[in-house]
Amino acid sequence: SSQIYPIHLPRETRTRRALLICNIEFEHLSRRNGAEVDVEGMTKLLEGLGYVVDIHCNLTSQGMATVMKDFADRKEHCTSDSTFLVFMSHGVRAGLCGTKSRDGTTDILSLDTIYETFNNKSCRALLGKPKVVIIQSCRGGKEGYTFVSDSGDPAMPAPSSADPISAGLEDDAIFKVHLESDFATLHSSTPDTVSWRCPVRGSLFIQHLIEQFQNHACNSDLQEIFRKIQYSFGKFPRQLPSQERTTMLRKFYLFPGH
Repeated sequence: SSQIYPIHLPRETRTRRALLICNIEFEHLSRRNGAEVDVEGMTKLLEGLGYVVDIHCNLTSQGMATVMKDFADRKEHCTSDSTFLVFMSHGVRAGLCGTKSRDGTTDILSLDTIYETFNNKSCRALLGKPKVVIIQSCRGGKEGYTFVSDSGDPAMPAPSSADPISAGLEDDAIFKVHLESDFATLHSSTPDTVSWRCPVRGSLFIQHLIEQFQNHACNSDLQEIFRKIQYSFGKFPRQLPSQERTTMLRKFYLFPGH
């Protein structure tokens, strides 16, 4: 179907690769106890989905940027159909903390850098292929819940007018593509809020993510799995995973085992 991302090559010749960056030890911030469990669990999951996982730990923001650039240049992407990009670290609203970070302004990897490194201009080998971004980090210090009254009418959202469709455009017959497309991003929490991690069992988000992929990758497309992950947090109001900056043009089925 034209509505589903194609898998052109058989499993034997397909070269799926995934990148996993996890910062555990920091010079000035607390150690992320339990993160080793997240690395082990995500590696096992991705390998089961047919990806060779490149693992890097304890990097500065510049180190993370360099590793991403090297990974984007890998020739294996030419004979792959997709990639996973997994980032786990302390974080702030602006991005991910490197190992030398002191606060919200020092040694921070901007999230924009991820998309700039793997967009259709910088990483042509992944043009038109799903790029799944998983981010486990805090995005601020606020709790992700509120108290709701049982009385009063909810505020009605303001009506929005549809954007007018441009007309009268001419095409110069030069092949053009979207600068940024085919990304699907799932953050562990909403903006400005914290993410929770167990020192023994690892991050709550990664635990739920692994469970939902294991149960549903065989019959659900990626964004439906994302929705199931979000739904699984329904009884834990302190944290809610968030889909953002998603530019998928088709449905992506992982077809494990095929």
